Amino acid sequence: MDKVLITGLQVDTVIGIYDWEKQLHQTLVLDLEMAWDNRAAAEHDDYQRALCYETVSKRLVQLITEKPIELIETVAERVASCLLEEFLVPWVKVRVMKPGAVAAAQAVGVEIERSR
Repeated sequence: MDKVLITGLQVDTVIGIYDWEKQLHQTLVLDLEMAWDNRAAAEHDDYQRALCYETVSKRLVQLITEKPIELIETVAERVASCLLEEFLVPWVKVRVMKPGAVAAAQAVGVEIERSR
């Protein structure tokens, strides 16, 4: 299976369940693995047949920042749904990390896999 990867996508947004969290921006870090048949793009050296990681990244930043979200689980599900429905990827793995959320940990996070 071919994959398109985006690692370390940083998104500053309002995220959290506590009142103090709803008053500031925090950084989420996303890692994405997206199934995509790269053969046609590679064979023809054709950008139009590729899954554009820049377009994907911009859309996901917009999705995550358009309104406050309480849970990183919600972020992961919304990202997966967007990729499956808008970009028509057949399978995706989404990891959402929240650095600094727990004092004794570098980051906490969730990882999900979804398919159409």
